[in-house]
Amino acid sequence: MRLKYLLSTLLILVFVYGCRKFGDVDESSIDKRYSGGANTVFDESGGAFAHEFPTLTGNDLEAHEVGDGNFELSFVTAPSAIRPGLGPVYNNVSCSSCHIADGRGKPALPGEQLVSMLFRVSIPGTDAHGGPNPAPGFGGQLQSSAVFGKPLEGSVNISYTEEPVTFSDGTSISLRRPTYTIISSYIPVPSGMMLSPRIAPPMIGLGLLQAIPEGTLLAWADENDADGDGISGKPNRVWNVLKNQTTIGRFGWKAGAPDLLQQSAGAYNEDMGITNFVFPKESAFGQTQYDGLNDEVEVPDSILKAVAFYARTLSVPARRRVTDATNLLGEKIFAQAKCNSCHKEMVRTDVDVTFRGISNQLIFPYTDLLLHDMGNDLADNRPDFLANGNEWRTSSLWGIGLTQIVNGHSNFLHDGRARNLMEAVMWHGGEAFNSREYVRQLPQGDR
Repeated sequence: MRLKYLLSTLLILVFVYGCRKFGDVDESSIDKRYSGGANTVFDESGGAFAHEFPTLTGNDLEAHEVGDGNFELSFVTAPSAIRPGLGPVYNNVSCSSCHIADGRGKPALPGEQLVSMLFRVSIPGTDAHGGPNPAPGFGGQLQSSAVFGKPLEGSVNISYTEEPVTFSDGTSISLRRPTYTIISSYIPVPSGMMLSPRIAPPMIGLGLLQAIPEGTLLAWADENDADGDGISGKPNRVWNVLKNQTTIGRFGWKAGAPDLLQQSAGAYNEDMGITNFVFPKESAFGQTQYDGLNDEVEVPDSILKAVAFYARTLSVPARRRVTDATNLLGEKIFAQAKCNSCHKEMVRTDVDVTFRGISNQLIFPYTDLLLHDMGNDLADNRPDFLANGNEWRTSSLWGIGLTQIVNGHSNFLHDGRARNLMEAVMWHGGEAFNSREYVRQLPQGDR
């Protein structure tokens, strides 16, 4: 009886504190180093993105390690005794081949193959669930590799045009505008086929983003800009395969996936040609590359779930030097420029009595997970459920300063066109136009 009373008391405390309004947080007591709440790690090395949640124990820690191992493993062409099923068309051979060190991808340099970048494709119209309409002969993604004896779908040539941008003090930088051209396609490209470049995003903190309450996202949304601030974020609503219904999207550059299990399953299927219980049909189904075999799923359910759990339980590196004078000035200007209208600094995760480590955490992701019109310059002109051709999901900013250390480059935005953070800011348009112009007018020290 005493044990039952204690358990009931604990549950009540979790409910009470988990249901506090975010405005009840005493900001003076906040330690902003802890970007991921209790799931923050203090590591500034090249392995900063590869840590499990510090709160994991027992079976959860074991599941993360199983997922980690399989995230690294490469698939090969069947028949094989170990990890068969690659292709027949694919983009890469493993999860970690794109998400190198669990970090950010980049566009291919001249003469390089596409490694951590891919291209989504579709034709005008929608599929049966309101999503992108697959392109005949290409499906929803351009696969730039194929197994022996099969033709790859095609590749993409990337070229850039340099365009200067001048700040109010007369100094300038150059932005590079990309042009994408499909080459070596195995069949003629369908008329009107749309092409959307996507670099691999970093893996950190995804489970914490999944734990942000849906009600919070809806409270942030202002699709018709009722408050007149020029920001009209909206949630994407996408097809949830396992629930067989439309739900809010959170993951991917246009928030096209509802959760990490479907996101992981889709990557296996499209990126590697690996069938699974979520997507049991080959990505090449109906194309000349398809082998016509009624295969068993090529990755076991348990492994797929472990990989999704691995993605869910990667921690966030601590924010660095939070009391540095330059840092504090930058934080102030960030707010004055209203960058935080979309890149929301703080939020509390939902209460989850089944997963205590992720429950009721105060986190600092700098995103609202909503779609925003980013202007014509960043448009891919390809809709994705409710996202139109100008809209992108707000990217989280936590850990962004470690990109060079972890991945050896500083390419940002959905297609990696920006070579540093200032270029990324200067590409912002649409709803972010006023924020960009605020930054452009700043003296060099403040920039």
